[in-house]
Amino acid sequence: MGTNTDELNNKYSRGNLLYEGKAKKIFNLKNRNDLVWVEYKDSLTAFNAQKRGSFLGKGALNRNLTALIYKYLGLKQIKHHLIASIESESLICHRVKIIPLEVVVRNRLAGSTAKKFKLNEGAPLKKPLVEFFYKSDELEDPFVSDDQALMLQIVETQEQLELIKAKALEVNKHLRDMFAAVGIELIDFKIEYGKNSQGELILADEITPDCCRLWDFKTGEKLDKDRFRRDLGNVEEKYLEVWNRLKDRWEKESI
Repeated sequence: MGTNTDELNNKYSRGNLLYEGKAKKIFNLKNRNDLVWVEYKDSLTAFNAQKRGSFLGKGALNRNLTALIYKYLGLKQIKHHLIASIESESLICHRVKIIPLEVVVRNRLAGSTAKKFKLNEGAPLKKPLVEFFYKSDELEDPFVSDDQALMLQIVETQEQLELIKAKALEVNKHLRDMFAAVGIELIDFKIEYGKNSQGELILADEITPDCCRLWDFKTGEKLDKDRFRRDLGNVEEKYLEVWNRLKDRWEKESI
């Protein structure tokens, strides 16, 4: 990704494990309280980790995708937690306090919302739909309304909630353009936000086929984790296809 890896390895030193999730491990950095080391795993999970799988190199692939996409968004003035790519599966990121809210933006109906309302998958929307889900494995990440998010103190104020919505819609605009340029339609995606050491609300976590629905514009073929969820096969190949399309079009512009 255009970075001198040896120089970065000398600059950053991984410390103790802070947290391990389904897809990533988070480590502290020695002598840097404001940064963390994020290592991507090869694991694939679905349905709140009830279904599990993996493929070799997935961690490196998702690391590369997230780094490229975040660098692109940075050029569009979207503030995010990425600092640098390091080693093959890891990123150096701002340490943030994650807001326990999964922010989902839908451009077409698919997944849980289409199923809930018995609407056809892929049904177009007049405007993007923003939904919130409480980030809780124990509760299986339930949908929450604005008032519920405030009642549960997931967010501090209505103004903060509106800011998150506005930021998510701005991300959606730029991501749609980025994917459309390589013949991919962004159906929906999930992102997370956190506060950095200065108290700024910034984009965090990842943006990969694990948390996006991506369909080929011409064929409608699914290029995302639905291939794993629905046993469609060729999961690794389609993740690689997304990476290769984006890399060929955007890597030089995002360095």
